[in-house]
Amino acid sequence: MSVLVVGLSHRTAPVSVLERAAVPVDDVRKTIEELHRAEMISEVLLLSTCNRVEVYADVARFHPAVAEITTVLARHSGLAVSDLSDHLYVHFAEAAAEHMFTVASGLDSMVIGESQILGQLRAAYALGTELGSVGTVLHDLAQTSLRVGKRVHSETGIDRAGASIVSVALDRAEDVLGSLAGRRALIVGAGSMGALSGATLRRRGVTDLVIANRSAERAERLATNVGGHAITLAELPAAIAEADLLVSSTGSTGLVVEADAIGSRAERPLVVLDLALPRDVDPAVAVQLGVTYVDLEALRTGGAMVSDDEVDAATAIVVAELRDYLAEQQRLAVAPTVTALRARANQVIDTELSRLDGRLPGLHPEERREVADAVRRAVEKVLHAPTVRVKELASTPGGDQYAAALRELFDLDPAAAESVAAVKQPPQTGRS
Repeated sequence: MSVLVVGLSHRTAPVSVLERAAVPVDDVRKTIEELHRAEMISEVLLLSTCNRVEVYADVARFHPAVAEITTVLARHSGLAVSDLSDHLYVHFAEAAAEHMFTVASGLDSMVIGESQILGQLRAAYALGTELGSVGTVLHDLAQTSLRVGKRVHSETGIDRAGASIVSVALDRAEDVLGSLAGRRALIVGAGSMGALSGATLRRRGVTDLVIANRSAERAERLATNVGGHAITLAELPAAIAEADLLVSSTGSTGLVVEADAIGSRAERPLVVLDLALPRDVDPAVAVQLGVTYVDLEALRTGGAMVSDDEVDAATAIVVAELRDYLAEQQRLAVAPTVTALRARANQVIDTELSRLDGRLPGLHPEERREVADAVRRAVEKVLHAPTVRVKELASTPGGDQYAAALRELFDLDPAAAESVAAVKQPPQTGRS
């Protein structure tokens, strides 16, 4: 395998660094295209969420690819390469596949077991497919990861017990306000996180919901879905003054709520849940009387919401699926060699039959067919055992050496036109 992962997450970087490294929605396409143009990168997928930025790539050369990806991420973040590198992790080959499986399963999330990452990974895969930066290698890896993630969530208790970031954040709000039933909640941002916040608040008994968003149409749509009412961002100060809870999760690159928009709340406490990256709300509001400010950095300490047994069950699925995936990838890797061997055998047969035609021009067509069929059956029987065996051995440690031996002994070129047909073509759709 030649898959590389370069990234940073809540496990390796503080929110202040993640904020700068996060790729804004408007820049995602440009970043993917820039990486895809690099000589040593043949495929690329960019996963940028509120608590991770990861580049998955199929690469020709390891070290130059790491350097290129790091440079691009540093340039887009405005950080020096040396500063960003302190927070980066790098996984290659089998470790890269294991990492994507783990991420898709929610085992690497800030809140263990959260399932939002599945949708985010699916969206990243779909965009890469649309842009043509995802080919056969990343298609197989992403599709398998999505399937593994679904299996983990459906077959273990991690899906039921693993709270989303929103759920953990609302738990913190209830620690301050008590029951949220009867409270007024203001949601800033009508994206996926805003929608999840609205749905979760409704389940917790909140009936007075206000939705604010830059796009009035999206605010109205979400307000209709959650039974609230929409306002414009210009109406925020008045809405904040009347709210008990503010949940903000926009995709803005700057502050949406300045500190002076929230005054003293001594008479009516306010909980601010800033779930955006970069932050939406000025952290300075935390020092204001009666205001409780919770951001992603604070939620980092929320920890796993699932039991050790549930995590172990999920991990066992990942390990088993990884073993099968790697075995299949090794079998696929030897397929061109097997095809090249069979192509070489067919060339020899065709050459010898042509010589036979020259030596016995009067041979009856039926007899000629019998001879040709007999030769092909004999060659097929000779090749059957070694080709089956080399595929079986491919999934064992060092199994690629057997295919290498075939290439050396028979002077095979798996890249020849006759062998290319053994390689699956890139996907034509981003659906999973």
